[in-house]
Amino acid sequence: MSDDTGSIKPQKAGKTTNAAREARLKAALKSNMARRKAQAKARSGQNESEADPETGQDKE
Repeated sequence: MSDDTGSIKPQKAGKTTNAAREARLKAALKSNMARRKAQAKARSGQNESEADPETGQDKE
């Protein structure tokens, strides 16, 4: 009896493609996290006395 479940075994080219995809995703995640960290740092560094504590909006 043969296994006819329809599963396809990955080929060698598929493994390199998957590894390249993983590397791209890892690099994108790293740059995204760095960007978000910089944004959060910039937000927390803003002068908090400029914002109205009741509304959270800038005073004009």
